Amino acid sequence: MRRWIAALCAALLLSALLPAALAENDGDCVYSLLDADGKLLTRRAGRMYEGDEYISGDDRWYRVAFVDDEACTATAEYLGPAALDEEAFASFVAARAEEKGGDDEKLICMYSTHSDESYVPSDGASSLWEDAGIYDVGGALKENLEKRGITVEYSDKTFLPHDADAYNRSRSTVEEYVKEAPDAIIDIHRDGVDADEYETEVDGEDTSMVRLFVGRSNQNAAENKAFAQKLKAAADKAYPGLVKDIFIGKGNYNQELYPQAILMEFGTYEIEKEKAISATDYMAEVIDDVLFGPGAKAEGRDAGPAMKGITWAIVIALIAAAIYALASTGKLKGMWQKLDTGAREMTAGLFGKKRD
Repeated sequence: MRRWIAALCAALLLSALLPAALAENDGDCVYSLLDADGKLLTRRAGRMYEGDEYISGDDRWYRVAFVDDEACTATAEYLGPAALDEEAFASFVAARAEEKGGDDEKLICMYSTHSDESYVPSDGASSLWEDAGIYDVGGALKENLEKRGITVEYSDKTFLPHDADAYNRSRSTVEEYVKEAPDAIIDIHRDGVDADEYETEVDGEDTSMVRLFVGRSNQNAAENKAFAQKLKAAADKAYPGLVKDIFIGKGNYNQELYPQAILMEFGTYEIEKEKAISATDYMAEVIDDVLFGPGAKAEGRDAGPAMKGITWAIVIALIAAAIYALASTGKLKGMWQKLDTGAREMTAGLFGKKRD
């Protein structure tokens, strides 16, 4: 009897934990994402869920409508071209600029939740509990960002084992990073699909693609997604084909802690680590451009709408003044004289007819 009770309790516990485990764990099964016609869109090592979203390399936006767990496939409906939520991105940039004040420090914080991830051709195994290849890739990204004058903190902590609780273990590191209010927090990973999914060429050099991964189950999902789209847009312009795509999956991946947090997958376990390292140089340039380039300045982003608002306010004020002047004088000549006098008084003589 006790054995039956123990077994029942274990089963209930397992059923309670399983959804959470699946939500944020790269599983052994590689899921294929198909469009409505059955055409392959992409693959990822880990379960897909109804409601997950996908932005392809050519910026086509899809949402998962059906999942077949036995076949490890998901079918997605096409939603249209992926539109960038500029407001979601700008809101964090503006808040960050206000918080920094006049401080020009550029700070990016990085870590690797799946601390065992490695590259078989270069490291000899896909998983290593010591000296994992993913830290070489993260270290290369850190070095390339620092060459551009950016301060980078890359945690050397490990969060083993590679299971559903890995993100809970890395959470404390992210919480410490949040206190520093960095410009971005990046979780460095690699994928678990075939090498040909990520192999590409940039500027004549064999390199690896980079997938951007966003968790959709958090209050910062809009900002996280907008950040990913800004990175992809900049990469598409500078180095077409470098950013593979964007996957917006179930779970939060600690991104609920910060609006400008993202997970980057540099290649896959079957690709040479050197190709992933090569990609870090290009991605460092892209990150620098998005976070610190001319288009990233909050004041520059707001200048256009602000000037339009001022222009319309002036136009409305002039029309109102003209109506008032015409009504009070009853004559066009008198109206212009009244407007001329008012303009000179309001602008300290800058506008209006000069008088000797």
